[in-house]
Amino acid sequence: MTALLLVPLFLPFLAPTLARRTLGRLTPVTALWVLTTSAMALASACVAALGALVLTGLLKLPAFAALGELVHPLRTPSDFLVVPAAMAATGVLTLSVWTLARSALGQARVFRTARTQADRYPAAGDLCVIDSPHPDAYALPGRPHRIVVTSAMLRSLGPAEREALFAHERAHNQAGHHYFLAAAELAAHCHPALRTIRATIRLAAERAADEAAATVLGDRRLIATAIARAALAGQASRSTRPDFVPAATTGPVPQRVAALLQPSERCSRATRFTALLLAACAVLSVGAGATGVLAFHHQVEIAQGEESH
Repeated sequence: MTALLLVPLFLPFLAPTLARRTLGRLTPVTALWVLTTSAMALASACVAALGALVLTGLLKLPAFAALGELVHPLRTPSDFLVVPAAMAATGVLTLSVWTLARSALGQARVFRTARTQADRYPAAGDLCVIDSPHPDAYALPGRPHRIVVTSAMLRSLGPAEREALFAHERAHNQAGHHYFLAAAELAAHCHPALRTIRATIRLAAERAADEAAATVLGDRRLIATAIARAALAGQASRSTRPDFVPAATTGPVPQRVAALLQPSERCSRATRFTALLLAACAVLSVGAGATGVLAFHHQVEIAQGEESH
């Protein structure tokens, strides 16, 4: 049982490399779905495994065994492995919950501030221009969705580049990319290896918006020029937008520009194999975690006297 619960804790370390290769070889939209789904599966399996390890350690103590209506404390093959693992899992899970709660409260506060600021200015359709000396632009979710751009950013771009920037941010809102980024933030607090995947998911969302804007305007070079100039204008200013809010100036902009200046590539067998490896990693993690949790539940039933060995 304990060995199975350790699998979801170590498999995520293989995911960052597979995630980068998946993004580089799949279409951005497909990669975004594959990466986000895999990250959430790996995170869920990790949390379930940590929870089962914590409960295993607690139910070995007579006081908690009595609370769980166990006839006798939970019996495991080796206390030398289970007890340290349970103690470590308790610390890791507590730290994850604390950092997640603190991050969620902070992001909610920043989001409310951004919405309040946007609501103070008149909007032309979904476009809201904020008077600010700091160049910035982002897609603000909520009801209604807003494309927020500062006056300094508008002054940094030409008319055609402005339309390209608006098309990019509008693509974020239409595709609901903030949901993917929020899921990536959540997964990043569940396992340290998933922090790297968070950055890859953010890049995938930006690449997907780049491609959508290029399709709408029919000019890939214009989109590349617009995001390059927007990123150059905003590099010295610090944005106050929440982490789950997508923006054209985030991610490795040179990599995005290079992708826009190249023709789209078709998905090959090698490309699909890389994506399958990442999916298999997630499925294996979930399977091992589920099996370990079921084995733990079986041991609890035995300790409660509901089932014999």
